[in-house]
Amino acid sequence: MSQDFPQPFDVAIVGAGAAGLYTALCLPSHWRVALMTKDDLTLSASDWAQGGIAAVMAPDDSPAFHVVDTLRAGAGLCEVESVEFLVNQARACVQSLVELGVAFDRRNTELALTREAAHSRSRVLHAADTTGRAVVTTLMAQVLRRDNITVLAESFVLDLWLVGDPVRCRGVKVLVRQQVQWLQAGAVVLATGGGGQVFAHTTNPPLSTGDGVAIAHRAGAQLRDLEFFQFHPTALMHPEAPCFLISEAVRGEGAQVLDAAGDRFLFRYHPDGELAPRDVVSRAIFQHLQDLGTPQGQVFLDLRSIPGDRIRYRFPNIIQVCQHWGIDLFQEPIPVAPAAHYWMGGVVTDLQGQTSIAGLYAVGETASTGVHGANRLASNSLLECLVFGQQLKQLQLPLSLPLLRPDPQVKSLTLPPWQADQPWIDQVRHQLPALVWQSAGICRHQEGLEQAVAQVDTWRQQFAQLALTQAFQAIAPGQGVTLVAAPPSSVLRQWGELGSLLEIAALILKGAAFRQESRGGHYRLDYPHSQEQWQVHTLVEGDRWFKSEPVTPPPMAIPLDLATS
Repeated sequence: MSQDFPQPFDVAIVGAGAAGLYTALCLPSHWRVALMTKDDLTLSASDWAQGGIAAVMAPDDSPAFHVVDTLRAGAGLCEVESVEFLVNQARACVQSLVELGVAFDRRNTELALTREAAHSRSRVLHAADTTGRAVVTTLMAQVLRRDNITVLAESFVLDLWLVGDPVRCRGVKVLVRQQVQWLQAGAVVLATGGGGQVFAHTTNPPLSTGDGVAIAHRAGAQLRDLEFFQFHPTALMHPEAPCFLISEAVRGEGAQVLDAAGDRFLFRYHPDGELAPRDVVSRAIFQHLQDLGTPQGQVFLDLRSIPGDRIRYRFPNIIQVCQHWGIDLFQEPIPVAPAAHYWMGGVVTDLQGQTSIAGLYAVGETASTGVHGANRLASNSLLECLVFGQQLKQLQLPLSLPLLRPDPQVKSLTLPPWQADQPWIDQVRHQLPALVWQSAGICRHQEGLEQAVAQVDTWRQQFAQLALTQAFQAIAPGQGVTLVAAPPSSVLRQWGELGSLLEIAALILKGAAFRQESRGGHYRLDYPHSQEQWQVHTLVEGDRWFKSEPVTPPPMAIPLDLATS
C-alpha cells in the first residue's frame, strides 16, 4: 500500500458517504488527502437517503422556525448554538450543491420543497425519492476529478495511530486485502456513518457497522448520548425483502398509516398523526401492535389518497422496489413496521469537528455535534454532513510534525489456524442483532438491558481470544505486515465488523441502562417519563460513564410558539 502513493498525507478521511466526500472537497486543494472506504466508492448509507435536505428557502419560512422545529424534535438535549449554526449555514450549503451539479427537483424555476414530519414549514429539498444518491453521485464525480484526493477502496481501518504524550492522532492502521499498513497523516477525519446493523431490523445498508465510533472508543475519545437511536416508523415489511425505508416524505405528501382493520390509529397517540415526530410514530405503532396482540406484526402505509401523477413524480424508486416485491402501491397499501434508522449519539466534537483527541476529527452520523439531541429532525442528517464537513476547510495542521518512520520492510505474518473460529463468528454475527433489537429496540427495560450487557461482554471476551484478534493485536505500531495463510478478504472484513458491532452494542446497551428515563429515541418501560434531572448528556470515556452539566434550555428570545403557527 505504501508503495502506491506518497506518504504522509495531510488528511486521511475514513468513510466515503456524503460527509467524507464533501469534507474531501472542502479541504484545501493543495493538501494531499486520502479518502478511505471499506467497500468501493459507490456504496454508502448516504446513497440510501430518500427524503432530502432541510433548508430555509421559502418566503414563509425562517431560520427561527427551523431552529424551533429541531429543538422540539430533540427533546431538550440539542445544543442551541450548534442548531443555530446548522440552520444558518443550510442555504449556502444547498447553493454549493446546486453549483456542483446536484439536480434537485424544481417547480418551474424554483427549487421544489416538501414538508416532512415535525417540520412546521415545507423546507425539504429533494431529487425524487433518491436525494442521497443524487448528492453522493455528484460529490463522487467531483472527488474523482481532484488530483489531490487519493481514493483507497477496500480499505478497512482497524485502529488509530496514536503517538506522543499528550496523545495525538497521526494516522490509521488499515487492512487492505491481505496486508496491514499504517497510513500517516497530519489529521484523521472519521466519517463512517452509523451502526444500524447492530439491530436485527434496520434501514441501514450492510456496511453500517459503527466502525468509526468503535475505533474512537478504543482510542479513548469521548463519546456522547449513545443510547439515542432513532427508529424509522415505516420500513417495508415483506417476508422475502430486506428492510427498505419508505421515506418520511411519503407521509409528508399525505399517505396514511392504517392497521389491518383500516383504522387510522395514530391520532389517538398524537394530534399530528402521521406527521408526529419519528419516535412518537414508531412507539405508537409498536404499542398499537402490542395492544392488538400482534407484537411481531405490521401496519400499512396507504398512498391512495395522493394523486397518481404526484406519486410517480416524487417516488419512482419506492414504486420500483414495491413492484419488485409484488406490491402495487397504487392499488394497495404497503406493509410497514419500525426499524432502526439513525444514531443520534457519537463521537463528541465541537463546531469545527474536533474530538477530544488532538488530530482526530469526526463528521456526519459518526459525530455528536449537538444538533440532533435525543431525536433527529427529518432531513437534518444530510444537512449536518454538509455543514460540518465544510467546517474542515478551516482545519489548521501543525506547522511541523515529526515524520513518523515506519519500518520500511513489510514483514510476513503467518496467521494461526483461524478456520475453527469461523462458526463462532457466524453465530454471533447472527445472534447479536437479534439480542440488541429485543433488549434495546423501541422499548427497553432494566432487566433486559442488564442481561444483554452480560451476554455481549461475554462475547467480547471470547472475541478477544480469537486467533485473528490475537494476531492483529500483536502487530507493532508502524509495522507493515503481509498476511500469510490468511482467510479471504471477506472473512477478514466479517471479523473486523463483528469487533465493531460488539463494541457499539455494549455502548448502546450500557448507555440505555445508565439513562433512567424516557426521552426522544430512548424509551424505558420502567421509566416511561422524561425527568428534569436527566436533561443532561450521557458521556463515556473508556469504561467511565458520567453525566454532563445540565443542557442549557433555549433562550427566551427563541419564539417557541412559531412551530405551530
